Amino acid sequence: MSRVVVEADGGSRGNPGPAGYGAVVFDADREAVLAERSASIGRATNNVAEYQGLIAGLTAAAELGADEVDVRMDSKLVVEQMSGRWKIKHPDMIPLAARARELAGGFSRVEFTWVPRAENAYADRLANEAMDGAASATTGSEPPSSASAPPAKSPGWTGAVGTPTRMLLLRHGQTPLSVERRYSGRGNPPLTELGRAQARAAARRIGERGNVAAVVSSPLGRARETAEAAAAVLGLPVTVHDGLLETDFGKWEGLTFREAAQRDPDLHRRWLGDTSVRPPGGESFDEVRGRLAAVRDDLVAEYGGANLLVVSHVTPIKTLLQMALDAGPSLLYRLHLDLASLSIAEFYPDGGAAVRLVNDTSHL
Repeated sequence: MSRVVVEADGGSRGNPGPAGYGAVVFDADREAVLAERSASIGRATNNVAEYQGLIAGLTAAAELGADEVDVRMDSKLVVEQMSGRWKIKHPDMIPLAARARELAGGFSRVEFTWVPRAENAYADRLANEAMDGAASATTGSEPPSSASAPPAKSPGWTGAVGTPTRMLLLRHGQTPLSVERRYSGRGNPPLTELGRAQARAAARRIGERGNVAAVVSSPLGRARETAEAAAAVLGLPVTVHDGLLETDFGKWEGLTFREAAQRDPDLHRRWLGDTSVRPPGGESFDEVRGRLAAVRDDLVAEYGGANLLVVSHVTPIKTLLQMALDAGPSLLYRLHLDLASLSIAEFYPDGGAAVRLVNDTSHL
């Protein structure tokens, strides 16, 4: 047998959660099914399950005696990593990718192609059936492999207990107002060309990291556009949360620092040191904190224990970091966050929290 087509998929309900994979081998014209493979793999992440699906598909192709293999998957991460365009950094992925590469080396040619989910429906169905089995199973014939098992959780040096909800906090890219250093709250300026390049660079960084369960964004266009770049790489939709809006600067919207200070000198001076003070017709930082606390609780309740990409603005991101650090209001005035920078905050089910990264721009 000369050439076959392998379609593979994997998924997890909870990420990590009950997981499974599916793979199907077609003839070269995709007219006949030559082999099917599927299995539940216990508790694992989406990315682990997708790699397991690829390994199963390549193994089946080898058993059929195929010489050339066209691999089609809707996982951008796996396709880009196996094609050598993205680095593999996550420790859970390294042994799985090595096994897939070892199998691929047994063929004269292997080509990896990303396809939309709708074009991977056969493997997706097999994976979902396997996940149904993983979710309902109470015992298994053998324990999950060390590659698919989640890392052990312990209180650690922070004292926090449980699996945290990890928020990858990404600030949007550059806009015309940020170039001119103007207050930009509820207005909706688009990204500049540089801002779009920053969004693409951040998307590549997030894609290489992988293991993201959801992309959540502010509804404002500059954040949505930044989020959509990452979502396209991850193969995920963008979920909008209105609570991630930037501060409402009221009458100061579109003004420079100097123009706002000249317009309302006393109010502006007090606003710079008192989080309860509102810009004229706007919103105080205390009010921002109130809605961001609700956002945090919403995301932890909806995606507890998962990794989320949260795309927002400078004040909401500072506020989430402030809450994770249990820091005072001075943090809002002293912490600098660059455009398209990445920070990471974790929120634990017992109420603990930690900050792992602040204002990382190494991808730019």
